[in-house]
Order: sequence, then structure tokens, then C-alpha cells
Amino acid sequence: MSEHELADRIAALMPRAKADLTELVSIPSVADPRQYPPEECRKAAQWVADAFTEAGLHDVHLAETPDGSAAVLGHRPPPPGAPTVLLYCHYDVQPPLDDAAWTSPPFTLTERDGRWYGRGTADCKGNIVMHLTALRALGDDLPVGLRFVAEGSEEQGTGGMEAYVEQHREQFLADALLICDTGNAAVGQPTVTTSLRGLAGLVVTVSTLRKEVHSGMFGGPAPDALAALVQILATLRAPDGGTRIDGLDATGTWSGAPYDEERFRRDADVLDGVSLTGSGTVADRLWARPAVTVLGIDCPPVVGSSAAVQGTARARVSLRVPPGTDPDAALRALTAHLEKAAPWGAHVSVEPEGTGAPFRAATDGPGYATLGRAMADVYGKPMAALGQGGSIPLCNVFGSAFPRAEIILMGVEEPQCLIHAPDESVDPTEIQHMAHVEALFLSRYADARRRRAPAATGGGPC
Repeated sequence: MSEHELADRIAALMPRAKADLTELVSIPSVADPRQYPPEECRKAAQWVADAFTEAGLHDVHLAETPDGSAAVLGHRPPPPGAPTVLLYCHYDVQPPLDDAAWTSPPFTLTERDGRWYGRGTADCKGNIVMHLTALRALGDDLPVGLRFVAEGSEEQGTGGMEAYVEQHREQFLADALLICDTGNAAVGQPTVTTSLRGLAGLVVTVSTLRKEVHSGMFGGPAPDALAALVQILATLRAPDGGTRIDGLDATGTWSGAPYDEERFRRDADVLDGVSLTGSGTVADRLWARPAVTVLGIDCPPVVGSSAAVQGTARARVSLRVPPGTDPDAALRALTAHLEKAAPWGAHVSVEPEGTGAPFRAATDGPGYATLGRAMADVYGKPMAALGQGGSIPLCNVFGSAFPRAEIILMGVEEPQCLIHAPDESVDPTEIQHMAHVEALFLSRYADARRRRAPAATGGGPC
């Protein structure tokens, strides 16, 4: 099949891609039973299994992971002597947060100004549809073997898929792994992600009183737990807003492609007159240095609050760590910092939520060369290599399990998608173009490995 025929097939499949994404987005597959029924995730998993069975994969089935979620697994055997490519995605999504903050209902795909809005349109159901579109366009014209996995608890970070891979390595053997949960630097700018920050998370609780007391009768000398928590959290930032945690290096520099400051301001939707936080380049701060974020605080809401001094308050704190930093050591440093910063003898307890290691890809193999040519052919410009501030712990599990396999991070997500936020969206041209890139990669990768045979990885992954 010629490249033009492939492009025409993908273009003709875009109405079906929209219909698929509409169905998927309508399923509120939030993997947290405290917020949504587990049946919704099971429904999404079955939808994925049925769709990829129809797209030609074999033995597509649901497998329970150690955290109780369902992974969708399938495969297609390679032609004799051909390599195997693993396709990864996840079907679970972040909760919509405040429904009122959405312009349109979060679980209804809505088209506005050329973009498709809805929770999961980009992260990561848009990548599921990208995979489907590429496979449907190729049909039986597939010179590589395939393994497929869609996990169901990536957004909750419970580690179910990581544990499952460690227990069932043989189900994931591949020469190249397309981890499709990232995306381009901008719409129309082909990009591969070569590094990821790791993650350390915890919940900190501050206690000062056995119970709340009246602010009129006791306010002043009574130690306010919420005020203590605010003071503790403030110590995590330097005066310029940069992350400052005792024992954690925050001076790293990024040597790859830059991230223009004005473009970052637009991508992050920073208000006029508000400065960016920290020092160094934007790329330094995003991809080479730790970054702390207070994700949530438990305290009385404004509406319904009473005239009381709080005896207990707590916060959920997330720390992103760059390649070269041990996430467990970072978690220990964060814990020690919070405990040391407590004012007035306030009692501080810390509940770790877990860690995920940072990741840096090796980019000198035939897979990266194949991807670069495919992106250049589709987008008409060379592929850029950038870091990403997010974390995908599974990459390190795959890297340890299959040290000779190429791990490639790509996908349909770009800054305008606003993943994890209200009004998440995807540009449908990115689904179309990245499906074309993936189809070209799958059609060319076997030849690229044969040409690179003398310097290849020595007989496939292990």
C-alpha cells in the first residue's frame, strides 16, 4: 500500500474515529470507586476489547491486575522472522473535578471551534482511537507482530499494571514499545518524548487541638492547625516560587530542545501580569528540576464554615522528580522537610502515597529512526525530541523487563488539550496525523530492523 493510499484510508476513517471517541467518552471510567461505580471501568474495558477484536487482534481479553482493575490484552503473531511491536494506552480517566467548570458536559463529546471536548478525549481515549484508526487503515497489510495492552488504573497510580507486567513478562515481549500517552509539543509539531519526571506523593496531616474551638473565645492563643499547615506548605517554595526542599537538588539544566517562555505562558493560560515561578529556562524547570504541587487541602469550605479554630488540617502533596533523582530519596526528603517545618510544636504525620521513577529513553535504535521518518513524511517537518513533566512509572518497568527493547513515547496529547483539567479536548487532526504516523511506523519497522541488523539488539527483547 502506498503512503498516499494509507493517508486516504485514514482520512476516510475519521468519521468512525469520532463515533468511537463519542462512545468512549460517554463512559465515566474513573478508576476510583469512591467517585464512580466500578462497572463503568469494566464497561470501558469491554468496549476496548470488542473494538480491537474487530480490528484484527487475536485472543483479546480482560485480565485482572493486582490492584483489582482490568487490563485489556491482545496480540497478533508476527510473520516469520519479523519483529513485534507493543501498543500501549489506558482507558481510565481523571475525574471531571467541578462539572460547573466545564463549558459542555464532561462525558459528552462536544465539538467547538474544530476541537473535540470531553474527559478523556486526549488522555488517553484519543490514543485508543488513534491505535484503532491505524490498525483499521492497515488491515491485513501488517509486516510486524503486535501486542496490545490498555490498562485501567493509570490515572489512580495504584501500580496494578506495573505489578502485572513483572508477574507476566512473557505477555509483553516486544522489540519496540509504543507508549501512547504523551503527544506533540504543539498541534502540527511532530514530537517524541525522551524523558519523564518521576513522582513522589504523600498526604500530610497537622494537628494542634483535640477538637475545633470557638474563634471568639479561644482565637489568638489557640494554635490553628490550618494556619500551621499553610505555613508548612509555604516553606516548600523559594521567594521566586521555585521548589525548595531540604536535601533535594533544584539546579538541573535541560540540554535538549527549548520551550519558549511566551508559548508556555499561552499553553498554561497564565494570566496577564503574573510571573512564572522559579529560575532557569522553562525547560530546566519542567524537565530537569523537581516541582512540588499542593493537589488538595482538607479544611472547611468557605460556604458552610463556622467561627472556629481548626484542630486538624491536611493536604495532598505531589512532587515531580527529574531523571537522575531517586524518587524514594525524594519522598524521604519531602517528608523530613514537612516534619521539620512544623511551627509551634504542631503534630505532623505523613502518609506516603507511593513513588514512580523518572525515565530517560535511549534514542539511537531503528525504531526512533523509523518514527522520525514517519513523522517527517506526515507533518512535513522534522521530529523534535522533548521531555515531559508527567510520570509514567510503567516505562521503567518495561525498561527493566526488556532492556534491549526500544521504548517510544508518543500520542495525540498537546498543551491545548488541558488534560486533567476542565474542558479537556483534542484536535482531531492530531488523531488523524498520529494514526498515519503509527501506521507508517508499523509498515516500515521490520525493514528498518533488517537494515540495522549488524548493530541491532541481538535477537529481540529479553
